[in-house]
Amino acid sequence: MADKKNLLIIGAGGVAQVTAHKAAQWAKEFGTLHIASRTKSKADDIVTSLRDKGHKMPFQTYALDAMDSKAVAGLIRKLDAGVVINVGSAFINMTVLQGCIDAGAAYIDTAIHEEPDKICETPPWYANYEWKRREAVEKAGITAVLGAGFDPGVVNAYARFAEDEYFDKVDSIDIVDINAGSHGKYFATNFDPEINFREFTGTVYAWQGGKWTENKMFEVGREWDLPVVGKQTAYLSGHDEVHSLSARYKDADVRFWMGFGPHYINVFTVLQSLGLLSEQPVKTAEGQEVVPLKLVKSVLPDPASLAPNYTGKTCIGDLVKGKGPDGKDGEVFIYNVADHKDAYNEVGSQGISYTAGVPPLAAAVLIARGDWDVKRMANVEDLPARPFLELLGEMGLPTRVIDATGDHPI
Repeated sequence: MADKKNLLIIGAGGVAQVTAHKAAQWAKEFGTLHIASRTKSKADDIVTSLRDKGHKMPFQTYALDAMDSKAVAGLIRKLDAGVVINVGSAFINMTVLQGCIDAGAAYIDTAIHEEPDKICETPPWYANYEWKRREAVEKAGITAVLGAGFDPGVVNAYARFAEDEYFDKVDSIDIVDINAGSHGKYFATNFDPEINFREFTGTVYAWQGGKWTENKMFEVGREWDLPVVGKQTAYLSGHDEVHSLSARYKDADVRFWMGFGPHYINVFTVLQSLGLLSEQPVKTAEGQEVVPLKLVKSVLPDPASLAPNYTGKTCIGDLVKGKGPDGKDGEVFIYNVADHKDAYNEVGSQGISYTAGVPPLAAAVLIARGDWDVKRMANVEDLPARPFLELLGEMGLPTRVIDATGDHPI
């Protein structure tokens, strides 16, 4: 036990619940297991859900202000945590990362850092915050794996897998994210509404023709014919992984496409047109100051509450085109299909949380084993893809490939 790294999970939302359940299933890879959240009772609720599934390992919980890097570092030192998984809000990335640098723990997150009062900053987004700490991470001798959710995360590994096993030169990467499930609510978001809406209220950046191109949300759409979920309309969207993949694949076009139905687009458009998705505070006639986006968040269903009645499947993958060793053009589609009901039955969460929450635990296992403990800052595509994808298959997120030989597991 002494040579195994203690694990600290920061966050207690739907994604954190999945990560904690997977940590319980793979507890033999770690020393002690811990969860910290601003509200300790939420972490306690996750532990209760673990007990309900029959997990008996000791999982300790703590109250933590993750916006305070000194408090983060203090808890890491107290627990002698060797690996920290940040599955809290994207607003805490930099303080948790700094806490890990100060305390000497490996760091993993699932999304790019955001500032509450800023949306869609100058690309590449990682260069605005995370990448500025590269030297500090290396000097501290720790590993920091950025964006290790599904997208970003697994889709980055799909691109690297295509590079490693199919192409000498990558010409384009089109990431497609389709949720063909139904939660039965009039309107809801699948994860934190504040973060969800912020993704789509700014400029849509894509990397095309060796430069950043700009579009408006829902301006560019196309129909995709995908495995299991069939024909679906997806729209060119701004997303985290484009900003790191464009650095590795400078000569390739890198785009992200997300599926939306007419009802979502209609409600979103009304909210945005009325100014209700603004992150800037306004004053009511009574003199109260409110942030419209936070108000909308407060009246929408908690994403975790969607899980019991969620049905259907997701399909997320990369269509990668390039030139093979023979110099000929080719393409592969690397993907995963997940089921909402299966996710709920296993860990009590819906499929979106499941696909986001399993990968960071896989990354933690690879760091604990030494395979990904590279002692520097890395995005997922900078690391060997096959070990990650094979481990994800063992954990419940199998990867399939459609290539010249057909549709098959990796």
